[in-house]
Amino acid sequence: MSGQVQSIGGQHVLFLMAATPEYGPHLQARFAPVITGVGPVEGAVAVTATLAALKHEGRLPDLVVSLGSAGSARLEHCAVFQASAVGYRDMDASALGFEKGVTPFLDLPARLQLPLHIAGLPSATLSTGANIVSGAAYAGIAEDMVDMESFAVLRACQRFDVPLVALRGISDGAAPLEGLHSWTEYLHIIDEKLAEAVDMLVDQIRAGGLAQAPG
Repeated sequence: MSGQVQSIGGQHVLFLMAATPEYGPHLQARFAPVITGVGPVEGAVAVTATLAALKHEGRLPDLVVSLGSAGSARLEHCAVFQASAVGYRDMDASALGFEKGVTPFLDLPARLQLPLHIAGLPSATLSTGANIVSGAAYAGIAEDMVDMESFAVLRACQRFDVPLVALRGISDGAAPLEGLHSWTEYLHIIDEKLAEAVDMLVDQIRAGGLAQAPG
C-alpha cells in the first residue's frame, strides 16, 4: 500500500506504518501511510525506496512520521509515547571491541536522538530489532519500549536529511506473549490514541512547527 505526502500547515509530511493491522479506522480518517512491512530490513528497503523516489520527483517531505505499536514491560499499557531516542539491539560487534549497539566504522552512537518533540506527549526511548521481545527478555534491554522498524526508518531519513517523529502505542509486554492475539487484542485502542497524537502533531505544525527535542 502506498501513501501520499500530505500538506499540513505549509509542511509536507509523509506517514509510515509497518503493517495494516495497526492502521485502524481512526488513523484511516486522517492519512494514507506507506506500509513498510515488518522488521528492520523491510523498513529500511521501503523507506529508502520511497524517499529516493520522492527526491527524484523533487518532492522530499519536510517531515516523516512513523506510527505503530510497541512492546514494553515498564510503560503504561495502551498509552502512546513519542520516541526520544532509538537504539539497534541487533547490532553487537563487541567481540571486535565496539560498544554493543554501535555499527562498526560508522561515526554514530549506539542510541540516536530524534530531533523534534510534540509538546504534551510523553517521551520514551525505543529499541529496534528483528526479534519479538516477550517476558524475561525485556530485562536485557535498556530502552523503555521495543519495536522492529524505527532505527531502520531513522537511518533512511538521515540519509535524505529528513527529520523523523516516531509515535508508538504500547500493545503488549505486561505479560508474556501467547500468540498473535496478544499483539492484536488492543490495537483498536492504540489506533484511537495514536489518532489523538496525530491531531496534536497537526495542531502544533499549523501553529508554527514542532519544538526541538529537549536536551
